[in-house]
Amino acid sequence: MFDKYQVIKKAVNYELANFVFNYFLLKRDAVNFMYRNNITYDNGTLGTWSDEQIPNTYSHYADPVMETLLIKMLPVMKEHTGLDLIPTYSYARAYKKGDTLHRHKDRPSCEISTTLNLGGDPWPIFIDGTGADNVLDERRNIIKPNAPEGTKVMLEVGDMLVYSGCDLEHWREPFEGNICGQVFLHYNHVNGPFADKNKFDGRPMLGLPSFVK
Repeated sequence: MFDKYQVIKKAVNYELANFVFNYFLLKRDAVNFMYRNNITYDNGTLGTWSDEQIPNTYSHYADPVMETLLIKMLPVMKEHTGLDLIPTYSYARAYKKGDTLHRHKDRPSCEISTTLNLGGDPWPIFIDGTGADNVLDERRNIIKPNAPEGTKVMLEVGDMLVYSGCDLEHWREPFEGNICGQVFLHYNHVNGPFADKNKFDGRPMLGLPSFVK
C-alpha cells in the first residue's frame, strides 16, 4: 500500500524504456531543426525549450507516446499503491548537463506524481518525506534553515518513483551527466477534491496540448 512515496522497480521493461528514450531524443532533434529553419514554430504541440522551471532544456507536455504510457501505467499504479486513480497529464524532459530541478511541491493535478527513468546518465531525485514547507522564494532558490536533507532516490532505467506531489517537496541537484530522459506521469484520486475539475488536467481528452484547457 502507498505511504507518501515508493519506488516501483522495473515499472516498464528496459526495452520499452529505451525505445521511448530514443524516440524522445530523435523528436527533440527533429523539432529543433524545424524551429531553427522556420519550418514550424513553438506553440507547444511539439515541445519547447522555454519551460521556466528548466530553461533551455527540451520538454513536452502531453507527448502522445508519453500520454500512452500514462494510460499504460494506470493498472500498475493501482496495483502497487492500492489507490483508485485517474490520469491527468504527462510531462517529459531530456535533461542536459548542469540542469537543476529546484525544491518544490506540485500543483493539484499532481496529487499522485511519478518520475520514470527512460534512459541516459544516472541522476538521483531527492524527496522530503516529512511534508514540510521549506522553500522561501518563488524561484525556489532559498531554503529555510535546518530544512531536512531529504531522501536520495536513484532510479535505474525503467524504475519509477511514486510520490504525493502536492504534499512532499522534491528536487534534483545539478546534473553532472550529459543526458537524462525522464517522464512525469501524474494522477489524481478518483474521489478526491480535484477529480472532476482536473480530469485530464482540464482537457477534453488525453493527448491534447495544454492550450485546449
